[in-house]
Formats: sequence, C-alpha cells, structure tokens
Amino acid sequence: MKALVTGASGYLGGRLCHGLLKQGHSVRALVRRTSDISELPPPSSGGVFELAYGDITNYQSLLDAFSGCQVIFHAAAIVEPWLPDPSKFFSVNVEGLNNVLQAAKETETIEKIIYTSSFFALGSTDGYVADESQVHCEKRFCTEYERSKMTADKIALQAAAEGVPIVMLYPGVIYGPGKLTTGNIVAQLLIERFAGRLPGYIGYGNDKFSFCHVDDLVDGHIAAMDKGRQGERYLLTGENASFKLVFDMAAIISETKKPRFSIPLCIIESYGWLLVLVSRLTGNLPLISPPTVHVLRHQWEYSCEKAKTELGYNPRSLEDGLKEVLPWLKSLGVIKY
Repeated sequence: MKALVTGASGYLGGRLCHGLLKQGHSVRALVRRTSDISELPPPSSGGVFELAYGDITNYQSLLDAFSGCQVIFHAAAIVEPWLPDPSKFFSVNVEGLNNVLQAAKETETIEKIIYTSSFFALGSTDGYVADESQVHCEKRFCTEYERSKMTADKIALQAAAEGVPIVMLYPGVIYGPGKLTTGNIVAQLLIERFAGRLPGYIGYGNDKFSFCHVDDLVDGHIAAMDKGRQGERYLLTGENASFKLVFDMAAIISETKKPRFSIPLCIIESYGWLLVLVSRLTGNLPLISPPTVHVLRHQWEYSCEKAKTELGYNPRSLEDGLKEVLPWLKSLGVIKY
C-alpha cells in the first residue's frame, strides 16, 4: 500500500510514518514548507518514503499529494486548548477535513480514509464509561478545539453515510516518546512537575481521562487500515485514570516524593488567565489556559472493547507506559530524578 499521512510533522503523524514504514508500506508525508521534519526519516530512493509539500487548507496541494496513493491517514489537526484566533480551529479541523474528503473523491486510487478524530468529539462522560455509540450533547463545550472536532465528526459521519470509505478513530489522551508538542500533554506536565513549577496535584483527582500510548495508537491506526470496517467508529483509548494517579505513579516509578497538596482548579484557572495574558504579549502559547481547566472539571472515560475485538488493539497499562516515558524524558535531560 502507498499511504499519505497528513500532519506528518506532528507528534502522532511522525510516529505513524515510522510505523507504516516498519510494516513495509510506502509513505508520502504531507508537510508544510515551514514544518519541522527533524523527526521524520530522510526521503528514500524509489519513493518508499517521500515528502509532499502542501497544507490541508490548500485544496490543490491535496490533489497533488493524494495522486497515486491508496490510503489516506488524516491525522492533521490543531490540538491546542486555546488560541488567540479561535477561527483557526475551524479552518484546519473542519474545513481541512472537508478538503481531504473532496480531494479523496477526486482521486481514483483512494481505497480508504483513516480519520483521526478525538475523544472530545464524543463529549464528556461524567460518571460513566462511554463507547462508540455516544453522541456529543452539543449543550456545552470546554474548548473551541472540542467544538471543532465535534463539528468535523458530523462531517465524517455524513461522508460515511454517503458511502465514502472512511474509518473514524477516537484516541484518548496520547502520551509516550516523540515530539514535545501540546499533543504530548502528559510529558509536558511531567516536565513541569519534576522542575518544581507544578508543586501539587491539579485539583483533587476528580478528573478522569482515558490514556493511550502513542505507539499503541499507531498500531491501532495500521490495524484500522487492514481490518477497520467502512463507516465504523473505533475508540483507541486505554486505562481510565486521573492526573493525580499519573503523578502518583510517576513518583513511585522515579522513587521520588509524591506531591503533598492539591492545587484547587480555581487557582489554576487564575494562573491560566495570567498565562493567556503573557501569551498575548509574547506570542508563545500557554501550557495551561482557562479552557484547560474547564476540561479538568469533567470526566472523559471510554471503553476500547470494540477496537480490541475487531482490530486486535492491545493498549498497554498506564504504569507500563510511564515506566517507558520517565526514563525517556530523563535521557533528554528535561527531567531529573
């Protein structure tokens, strides 16, 4: 198979390119001229791995990039919890998907589209564990990112109903080795924790998220290409836990002290507003913003049983994943213990 990966210079997209190559597939990586491609393999002779310069907001560049490919992995997205210009979420996450779908229709060789959505597209759970049947209530949105992914999910479902060969995947909170981007929020928070800039727990452990290791997610994407049924949704999530448990596990694994107190979310929200102000002055996006705190006030627990049964998805435990992540962060010199 020749696969095209959008968002190839990102956290998930880069690991996906490597995973596809390892499985013997040819890969074309869609990147912008300004993208950091240091984590991608060098282009090879014979087109086993090649770069295609373009952007999902540029329709013509997609037509050129899709030519001769059989599978599209659409992993490109803006995943920030906050942006000074929220319209970018829709131009990339919503209109970008529209462009991908239309360009795929115009490309005769395309056999399958693997679309990377998000658990946010399904909405919060708040006291129960949801599966793929959940539909976003659309009554509240913690972030503009959530709103954009819900809107894009409707477009993907409509495309599936019209017979477009699309498979929709819903990752949980992604963690693991790779680029230290906003999409790798677990690594970012661990760095803050070990540096002493985050001295306590975030809230009181009432939050719940479904954590998935990036390499398990890559395996799930490749399995969806081979086994995923057209028009189906698959949650590629993992262990449901709070960030308090993540910090406790990290302390046990690194043989360091656990945080001694909890920081109320109202204080973290105030700090987030301060970081937003600094961001407007410096242009650097904040790690924590008020929308981040809105997310933490809810629970996002999901079951991946369908993916286990149909795709052979096999997520590792959070403890096993953190036993890999912490030494990796230490080897980079970004944490010490």
